[in-house]
Amino acid sequence: MGGIVGGYLSDWLLKRGKSLGIARKTPIIIGFFFSSIIILANYTSSAALIMLIMSVSFFAKGMAGSTWALVGDMSPKEIIGLSAGIFNTSGNLAGIVIPIVVGYILSATHSFSGALLFITVVLLIGALSYIFIVNKVERIELPAELKEEKQSLTNVQA
Repeated sequence: MGGIVGGYLSDWLLKRGKSLGIARKTPIIIGFFFSSIIILANYTSSAALIMLIMSVSFFAKGMAGSTWALVGDMSPKEIIGLSAGIFNTSGNLAGIVIPIVVGYILSATHSFSGALLFITVVLLIGALSYIFIVNKVERIELPAELKEEKQSLTNVQA
């Protein structure tokens, strides 16, 4: 549901005249910030409250899933597939590394507190990256010589 809400919010902002950058980055940033509330699970022993915290966090993580829209919006038209592949590979690598790091933290501390802190820090770095590093959202154009090279490769393969 968070992914649907994030996508709807992005489209709604765009239809209301907001820039592509605001429309695409807002659900991502909100999603990362709200996901970081998972740290609050460290401060309660109530199972019901932990489930609520995790539900809000996972919903918000879904909102941040609209990062995929940026791939289509910003990638050079000639290499959208390659860009998506690199983006997906990076995400899958994180999906491999993060559980290993969490396992080491859990093994060393015998508590999920450090693991939840680590996840929160990663989420906050992600949100801040979209605020301060991801600049104007616009399609990147390949230099002319790379376009010609890509076209000649396409012609050879055909």
